[in-house]
Amino acid sequence: MRRKITTVLDAWRLKPLGVRRPLLLQGARQVGKTYSLRELGANFKSVAHVNLEAQPAARSIFDGELDPKRIVHLLAAETRTDIIAGESLIVLDEIQASERAITSLKYFNEQAPEYHVAGAGSLLGIAINRSDYSFPVGNVESHKLFPLDFEEYLWALGDERLANIIREHFQEGAGIAAGMHAKALERYRGYLLTGGMPRAVKEFVSGTGPLGVREVQLQTLSDYLADMVKYATAAESVLIRAAFESIPSQLAKENHKFQYKLARKGGTASTFGPAIDWLRNSGSVLVCEKANNGILPLAAHSDTSSFKLYLADVGLLGALSDLPADVLLNAKTEHSFLGAVTENYVATALAANGFPLRYWASEGKAELDFTVQLGETIAGVEVKAGTHIRSKSLGVFTTKY
Repeated sequence: MRRKITTVLDAWRLKPLGVRRPLLLQGARQVGKTYSLRELGANFKSVAHVNLEAQPAARSIFDGELDPKRIVHLLAAETRTDIIAGESLIVLDEIQASERAITSLKYFNEQAPEYHVAGAGSLLGIAINRSDYSFPVGNVESHKLFPLDFEEYLWALGDERLANIIREHFQEGAGIAAGMHAKALERYRGYLLTGGMPRAVKEFVSGTGPLGVREVQLQTLSDYLADMVKYATAAESVLIRAAFESIPSQLAKENHKFQYKLARKGGTASTFGPAIDWLRNSGSVLVCEKANNGILPLAAHSDTSSFKLYLADVGLLGALSDLPADVLLNAKTEHSFLGAVTENYVATALAANGFPLRYWASEGKAELDFTVQLGETIAGVEVKAGTHIRSKSLGVFTTKY
């Protein structure tokens, strides 16, 4: 599948010595990190790939002295690959399984910058944010990979021409032909079903239908739940799972602000705070914090105590909430939960395009789904599932700011 991250990774590959640093590719499980690094590897004469979660012997390489030359020698033996500086790519997959492997990137940057070293991890954010862990700040180049966005989804379906038309009309602010608009909406509804997880999209493209897509999504959710057990204590995993599984009910409310009592009766911020942090760091959810004002800079007015949670993939929301495929695919169907699905879609689109997620509320009188900062401009974003073109909240926000 064609991914936008490919351009970013290729730019990293071509950076000159002294500018290029080891790469860290973060992202939730199964968003395509390994696939993207393998595609990058096609530009090298050889690729030394190890999975530090699945290969205990590879983890032991980093137990001793973190001398890059020594590590390269052992990796070459482990992978049976000739590793040549400037001509080989070293991939440390699931790097969060070895904190010393992450630490070694500092020494590669300082002592052996001639090697192309890339690390990837599904739960890398959790390892990095451990209180007793020191991250090699300034010694790595980090990027985050999200599920396929709608444009990448169109590419996967072979609709590159449609993607180009949508982009051209958006940039020019012009109308779009009715037939083409109908085709775009049909594809959009398909995206609400599949989301952007590569395996789900591949299943959809293969023609197996909604049932095949949903089966893949349920397996992905099962893998996420397994991670909660594997990478957290028993007590923590119960709270993490409760918060995660409450997301559909949180978004079904008129006020989408996260309420701890919906996750567990009597739940509080102190009880669920670490669980929310775990989910955020795992990349499985998106956190949208409240902005108290629509004033520059938005980051200075964030209220971290008030937030909304979205799934990092809109297709997984449909699977987690057991929403029938017909509700998503049929243009004539009206369903109360479609508003939540649409809002989750917009959250994933904004996140994939690099916008921090924030919403705005005014003393209980109005609530705007999202606010984004565009240079020196603050823009309000109101989300509607249907064809409504009026928004009281957007009017209040625009008038006030």
